[in-house]
Amino acid sequence: MAKLFSDREIRAIAVFLPLAGLLIIALMLVRPAADPEAARRAEAEMEEALPADSVVMSHFDPNTASLDDLRRLGLTKHEAVSLLKYRAAGKVFRIPEDLTLCYGISDSLYRRLEPWVRIGRKYAIAPEKYRTGRILPEPLAPGPFRIDTVSARYLRAIGALSKRQAEVFIRWRDLSGTYDMEDLRECYVVSDSVATALEPYVIFPERKARPIEQPVELNTADSATLRSVTGIGPKTVVAIMHYRERLGGFVRAEQLAEVPGVRERNYEKILKQIYCDSCEIRKIDINFASPKVLGRHPYIAPQALRKLLKARQLKGGWNTAGELVEQNILTREEAARLAPYLQFGSDSGPADE
Repeated sequence: MAKLFSDREIRAIAVFLPLAGLLIIALMLVRPAADPEAARRAEAEMEEALPADSVVMSHFDPNTASLDDLRRLGLTKHEAVSLLKYRAAGKVFRIPEDLTLCYGISDSLYRRLEPWVRIGRKYAIAPEKYRTGRILPEPLAPGPFRIDTVSARYLRAIGALSKRQAEVFIRWRDLSGTYDMEDLRECYVVSDSVATALEPYVIFPERKARPIEQPVELNTADSATLRSVTGIGPKTVVAIMHYRERLGGFVRAEQLAEVPGVRERNYEKILKQIYCDSCEIRKIDINFASPKVLGRHPYIAPQALRKLLKARQLKGGWNTAGELVEQNILTREEAARLAPYLQFGSDSGPADE
């Protein structure tokens, strides 16, 4: 009967088993004993922590905050007392990062508190070449204001914009006009977060309805003409012209909804002021256009482009958009959208790049 293990394997097993047993025993011996005192401390900290719904985050100065103030910020009693003891020892918080020097403030707690720390002028480190008035006063609480008459000074005082940003905004407002939140967001110095924060306080002037003497033709309008359309701001003008170039022109005014930046609330308003002349669109000869020209069109997806180029190389070309559907290059919906931009011929030559 054949042996299950060779002599060499038996010797290896004989050495391995005792070693494995010793390792298991060693692990059991070095396992740390339970620390009842640490468990009691952790339990006490959990008990003294305020409920989540009682925490109220607000700006505070760690040099003057009371025990109750610190507790309302979510600090445990132990953490709050350690900060007060640190302060009682003569320590001063000059910058927010000084909180990390207090032994009771963990890194995670500091990261939570840091956005709310406001060091008072009495305690803050004065910058080099300090001059009176160099430290700005606390921002004013914002109140309702008219955007068409507000001053750069007020926008700075409420902490919405820096001096440079406020001056740029005032010039932009006087040139372009600001009649709604979309217009406000169009200004490049006004971030989305600032616009959202100002929205409850901004009072917009009433926009004078522009008499629509003649609707604007979307395919031939320049930037100034597009800007005259109510609901189209400076950024939207750029987006429309860029998309129009890629598309080759608009077949229907409803295609404007595809342009990034055209908001739903302005879409219906814009439609009443524009129209499209489909004779102005630029067509692509699908049998000769280069891959670069085809790939630039927003209605030709990368996967469809690969299929199209491969089939064209083998077949040589098409006569109708329906053939593209029959060969599973485009779906019926894709072909219907793209058809107005296609021409099929053998004598027109390659499309311009």
